Amino acid sequence: MSDFRTRIDEQASAGVRFEVYQFERKSHALHMPLPAASASSGTAPVIHLHPPHAATARQVRIVLEGGAALLEPGALQYAHGKLQVDIQKNAGAGGFLSRAITSAGSGESAFATRYAGYGEVWTEVTTKHFILAAMDGPQDALILDDGAFYACDANVALSTHIHRSVQGILSGNGLMQPKLTGAGAFVVESPVPADEIEVVELDGQKELIVDGDLMLMYSAGLQVELRPLVRGLRNAWRSGEGLVYLFRGRGTVWLTPTMRLG
Repeated sequence: MSDFRTRIDEQASAGVRFEVYQFERKSHALHMPLPAASASSGTAPVIHLHPPHAATARQVRIVLEGGAALLEPGALQYAHGKLQVDIQKNAGAGGFLSRAITSAGSGESAFATRYAGYGEVWTEVTTKHFILAAMDGPQDALILDDGAFYACDANVALSTHIHRSVQGILSGNGLMQPKLTGAGAFVVESPVPADEIEVVELDGQKELIVDGDLMLMYSAGLQVELRPLVRGLRNAWRSGEGLVYLFRGRGTVWLTPTMRLG
């Protein structure tokens, strides 16, 4: 194992372990001050080398010990061991036309790459963050934001949730979203670190309205509507908001309130 990266988190299932590694790279900046207007000596301008600052990046390692894992297509950097690699179609993605709509209308592919056997899989390095968690049982289900699914234990059912409303079709978050059901570990790609994610619990008595860009994932049992913040085309335009999520029922919603800060 290279010492330029450090393991910062892990989550295990039967025969599968997901690990997150972080890099710290030293980045230097050069600065060349402008010469004074009266300078005529021909002396070369001074170049200052600013102190290095850390630039962080992260990477996922999937350790397979007889189990299997699903990975977002295109996320592989390298793998070694005795592995079987296949392509799995997401349940609910439909036929050729539906797959085309899925690919065009959301950040998720209609397929996932399945790795099984013994060995390890390393994913592409990214400046985004990874959230590791586990599903508790057969009735546990989560719906993720577009582009949020990264990997999961192959025992977790990966499917495509379809928003049936017209508002869902027009939403910037797409017509379809990935859905996870069952028991096992999974990895979510997040624009913010775990300690900046806000968790909102709904008790069935209150509603939650969320700008769609801030929604990371939510309990699949919640009632969800994608619609303008206020009714009426003119009022919707005056509100300055696009389409929002309206949540009702009992369940949990995970939000990323700091994502626009970079």
